[in-house]
Amino acid sequence: MSEITKTMEAAGKVLADTYFRQPVVLVKGSGMRVWDDTGKEYLDFVAGVAVCILGHSHPAVADALARQARELVHVSNLYYTEPQVRLAEWLTARSFAEKVFFCNSGAEANEAAIKLARIYQKKKGRPERYRIITAEKSFHGRTLTTLSATGQEKIQKGFEPLVQGFDHAPYNDLAAVEKAVTPETAGIMMEPVQGEGGVVAPDSGYLAGLRKICDRQGLLLIYDEVQTGMGRTGKLFGYEHENVAPDIMTLAKGLGNGLPVGAMLATSEAAAAFTPGTHASTFGGTPLICAAALAVCETLEKEGVLEKAREVSAHFIARLSELAARHKVVAEVRGRGLLLGLALKKEAGPLVGALRERGFLVNAVQGDVLRFVPPLVVTKKDVDALCGVLDELLKDF
Repeated sequence: MSEITKTMEAAGKVLADTYFRQPVVLVKGSGMRVWDDTGKEYLDFVAGVAVCILGHSHPAVADALARQARELVHVSNLYYTEPQVRLAEWLTARSFAEKVFFCNSGAEANEAAIKLARIYQKKKGRPERYRIITAEKSFHGRTLTTLSATGQEKIQKGFEPLVQGFDHAPYNDLAAVEKAVTPETAGIMMEPVQGEGGVVAPDSGYLAGLRKICDRQGLLLIYDEVQTGMGRTGKLFGYEHENVAPDIMTLAKGLGNGLPVGAMLATSEAAAAFTPGTHASTFGGTPLICAAALAVCETLEKEGVLEKAREVSAHFIARLSELAARHKVVAEVRGRGLLLGLALKKEAGPLVGALRERGFLVNAVQGDVLRFVPPLVVTKKDVDALCGVLDELLKDF
């Protein structure tokens, strides 16, 4: 029995069956590349699902972890720690926000945002306002509250009754959002680009329109930037493409480059609704994780990662557009920055497997969309290698 078969069989006995896992046991990574236990090399266009923005095993992150692990790992938020304050300073200095709450994941960050929107309205003397408008096909997490906020029935199925307080409107439809507002609405939560929803970018003016609705109705505007934040769309934050700031923003994924960290950023006005005892996280913002996340942030700037990523994005979009022009099975090219999708006219699953066999890791969303979310350090050569193989596979697909 091969080692991969042994590992997969062992996993079947001890791991909860919550994922459709690829038949690969990954053991090592460096930059864009990962290797399995047979020594086979892959170019990773999944990157932990938009997580490893600096690539695998980046030395700056590894060094920060090692240094901090020898100093102080965890003391709880009953005390101040320097790495947490420095990370919050970095994030607020480069965003609309003035306050940061740290947690462990995107779902936790979104939970915090939802709670903040509710308590904010109550403290403003509007206790009837508790509902949040989100988009159809949105994805906000897997906790009971965030899957209730998510606009996808397949994710909610089996967990009824759902948490009350969420209304869903079609993405890119301002009239539908306006219609969904009621006297009970507390805020609007949207992704600047829908990732799990099929890699759908907003129409020009959509975010500005949401801002106007919120300002007119006294609502909080929340951006779920768990997937789009930290340079994924070509700018540090997705909202910067329209320069339309929210009241609350959530981050995770790329912030830790593979380490579990989430953050909820807010204006001082909104954040003031949280006071000691209203919200907390035992492991949120530990010195270990914050030191590593700060290394991620500083490396983004020091190594000019976003500038290079924008160049590769333009090349990637051009190469995908060539494929779309050559192959009738391709419906369209979607996305922004290095959050890109190739929408097909049939199920994309077989291509995921075929590309894996050829040494490329990608995944599919909404059944018929190949999603590409590589590390931001991906090169044009990497893109050309993927698109060359994809061109061959699409001929017979």
